Amino acid sequence: MNTDVENLFKDKVLGHPAGLFVLFFTEMWERFSYYGMRAILVIFLTAAITGENPGWAWSRENALSLLGTYALLVYLTPILGGYIADKKIGYRMAVVIGALLMTLGHASMALETPTFLYIGISFLILGNGFFKPNMTSIISQMYEGHDDKKDGAYTIFYMGVNAGAFLGIMLCGYLGEKVGWSFGFGLAGVFMFLGMLQFWFAKPIFGEIGDKPKAKTDEEIIIPKGDKLNPFTKLDKILIVVFTILSVVWILNDPLSKIGNTNLLDFNAFGLTGSTFTIIVAVFSFLFLLVSRIIRYAPVIRDKMIAVSIFAFFTIFFWASFEQAAGSLAIFAMDYTARSLTGNSALIFKIIDTVVTIVPLVIISWVLYSLFIKTIKKITLSNVILGFSFVLIWIIVVYKLNREFSNQDTEVPATWFAILNSLFIIMFAPLFSRWWESKYNPSAAFKYAFGLILLGLGFAFLVYGSSSIEQGARVAQVSMIWLIMAYLFHTLGELCLSPLGLSYLSKLVPARMIAMMFGIWYIAIAIGNKTAHSLGGMIDDITTNYSMSTFFLIFTIIPIGIGVLAILLNPVLKKLMHGVR
Repeated sequence: MNTDVENLFKDKVLGHPAGLFVLFFTEMWERFSYYGMRAILVIFLTAAITGENPGWAWSRENALSLLGTYALLVYLTPILGGYIADKKIGYRMAVVIGALLMTLGHASMALETPTFLYIGISFLILGNGFFKPNMTSIISQMYEGHDDKKDGAYTIFYMGVNAGAFLGIMLCGYLGEKVGWSFGFGLAGVFMFLGMLQFWFAKPIFGEIGDKPKAKTDEEIIIPKGDKLNPFTKLDKILIVVFTILSVVWILNDPLSKIGNTNLLDFNAFGLTGSTFTIIVAVFSFLFLLVSRIIRYAPVIRDKMIAVSIFAFFTIFFWASFEQAAGSLAIFAMDYTARSLTGNSALIFKIIDTVVTIVPLVIISWVLYSLFIKTIKKITLSNVILGFSFVLIWIIVVYKLNREFSNQDTEVPATWFAILNSLFIIMFAPLFSRWWESKYNPSAAFKYAFGLILLGLGFAFLVYGSSSIEQGARVAQVSMIWLIMAYLFHTLGELCLSPLGLSYLSKLVPARMIAMMFGIWYIAIAIGNKTAHSLGGMIDDITTNYSMSTFFLIFTIIPIGIGVLAILLNPVLKKLMHGVR
């Protein structure tokens, strides 16, 4: 039994180790910076170059192309970051390096020049690669021997993710839209830096968990009965290189060809364009690598890896629809939603916005206080930095509310709708956590099915709500209720699927491969993200040739169809998982 794990479980906060909540707040600040920047990126790029807060007036397609490439790469680099942490520097050091790189990235973007925009995005991509897979790997180590608590732990951790997203979108979005884009980008960097310091000075609470790995020979690695090592062959390594090179070229070529008018794949092969040919070869290289490795595992491990692959397939379709939130839904909120309020309507919104802002912040502050009680003596400086961060948050919140109440009328920020996802998760995550730990806990396939079907139903509200928009219209005034309902159902779907994917992965994958497999898992999310923004970039073409309702109908039918497929595959997945729940 790992002594450090048992020591962590002695000091509990809300039924879980205090260390989980150190990770909760570290992840919260990282998500603050990520979602805060992402909330304003497309709006900033597509905003008019005139006015009090001018943007860059990019086309919607170009802005979403850049966002899609960024979103894809921040989920691909964890493969490298996970490997380096697993083999060389340890999970905790990787998190610190990632946080520092992301701080530099946000600072660069705050300068608002094309050169520093691309430099900043590059730093953010690299930083995410070090940060993202290794936070979840630390949790996996923390809960060794406590598998029954993992689903609840990942759901609580996911609350931290969404608490950060809520605060980041609300504050970076508000400052970016209402004050200046540089303030929004800069604020994201400030809290990423404070999050890094808070995590660094919390080292004593973790012991050797997440520390630099000790080198082991093959003979020293403990292999469970019925399992066997599966070293990478020369062909495996060649396929990895081919897949990596072709993928990177294709990924970079998309925004370069659209924004920079530089086509790296300007050729034809077998009747296909260079771009199509390249991605087909890359995909087949990856699939051949995946299948050839899976069949070499021992039977039980092989079955579990097949189950992980099926869940990854579902995940692609989920994120391809869900991530419209950062692209087409941001555009819909900006240009097609009635956001100007006057008189009583404006007052009612201000009251609702105040409650929506204050209540979650009070809850998160209470979690912070609960952590202080348990750890103030052991990690004093970490807690002081964390407390200072929250003082800054409260100051900015008071400034925001005071500024809004001083104006008689109001225009709801387009970014305000994006906070609904995080708000609903903060509200409903504890209920779902209790559900997963109860005797009514459904199978993995049904959780995925519920998530996909609820996601599709959310888009159905937008199908109906946008039915009054004229074909090809560039602006409209649709009631905001449809966007609010869409975010509610999307959130319920997310709670069924997203945090539990990580939990199931940690249960199904052998411990020696966990960080690497977390990285592989993010390939599916990366593909989903790029697909989301590639489809989102077609919003103008589809609305011109068909209608806005048709555009949202695509994201209604596909998730529901994949959800039904998940239900049909339930017996097969149960067998493949060999009793894992």
